[in-house]
Amino acid sequence: MNRVFNFSPGPAALPEEVLSQASGEMLDWHGIGMSIMEVSHRGKDFMALAQQAEADLRDLLDIPSNYKVLFMHGGAIAQNAIVPLNLLRGKTVADYVDTGSWSTKSINEARRYCTVNVIASSKGEDYVRVPKQSEWQPSKDAAYIHVCTNETIGGLEYQWTPTSSFDVPIVADMSSHILSRPIDVSSYGLIYAGAQKNIGQAGVTIVIVREDLIGQAHSHCPTVFDYKTQIENQSMFNTPATYAIYMAGLVFQWLKRQGGLVAMEQRNIEKADLLYDALDHSDFYITKVCKEDRSRMNVTFFLEDDGLTPVFLAGASQRGLANLKGHKLVGGVRASIYNSMSVEGVRALIAWMNEFELIHG
Repeated sequence: MNRVFNFSPGPAALPEEVLSQASGEMLDWHGIGMSIMEVSHRGKDFMALAQQAEADLRDLLDIPSNYKVLFMHGGAIAQNAIVPLNLLRGKTVADYVDTGSWSTKSINEARRYCTVNVIASSKGEDYVRVPKQSEWQPSKDAAYIHVCTNETIGGLEYQWTPTSSFDVPIVADMSSHILSRPIDVSSYGLIYAGAQKNIGQAGVTIVIVREDLIGQAHSHCPTVFDYKTQIENQSMFNTPATYAIYMAGLVFQWLKRQGGLVAMEQRNIEKADLLYDALDHSDFYITKVCKEDRSRMNVTFFLEDDGLTPVFLAGASQRGLANLKGHKLVGGVRASIYNSMSVEGVRALIAWMNEFELIHG
């Protein structure tokens, strides 16, 4: 078997240990003579699996008891609508911080349901930094403040925890860096994350929501998207993405075997420091994001001669360094170094960068 180093931004690489376990259990899960994909989501086998997955996630993130955990459909894109439909709670204004493409998508969708106050934005600076908390201009009457704590496309990441001046709940899209570090869940009213970065395969979305924010969904909110309904039905109001929940559960257990999120953060810091150090010591490659706001998960950079970018990417692919092409909105190169990316993979990328610079620099 010849596996590549997969730098895809998502769906992203999964731990080989998890893939091997899933492969071994594909035809016969725990001796029941069936795949876990074939069992009823309401049966005792799957219900026990889902409960264990939630327990492991709670353990990893140290989720307080007054927060509910949901396994939902639709990814972060769906939550852009589901959040305001559940959290406006009779109010007409929501605050959003704009740090890039995913923040913009959230803002545009929320405008279908309420007045959006963009309380801070780095758009005028081409999204090279996260606006400092002191720059925010929050509304006193906002239903919530929404942030995207890691911008996958631009490569920005909050390296600090946002707060609210008026006891307004903070809502965070953490899709592309959840489980990469410890977080203080109690600082947020709601956290949501698509699975396909650090949690598992595409198809399930994790929602962590404080109890007091539940139960006042807008009358136009579809029943299946009402957090209260999903909580009352243990995320089983509709048939959930059963195999995606199974895979997420395997990843949660793998993370615990690695030493949990403290150990994972140290590994992710090591990988990011190696790659950014290589970029900082080269004039051939350019990274635009301010140092204090650089993402540990999505490292974006450009070649000084953009015409060489296709050549660089082709050579990388030939060397087993896959999916490094930057997003179509920004171009350049993007190395997504999520939890499953090894230090060895990062070193292999740096070796190719150095080789390419020697040839073309």
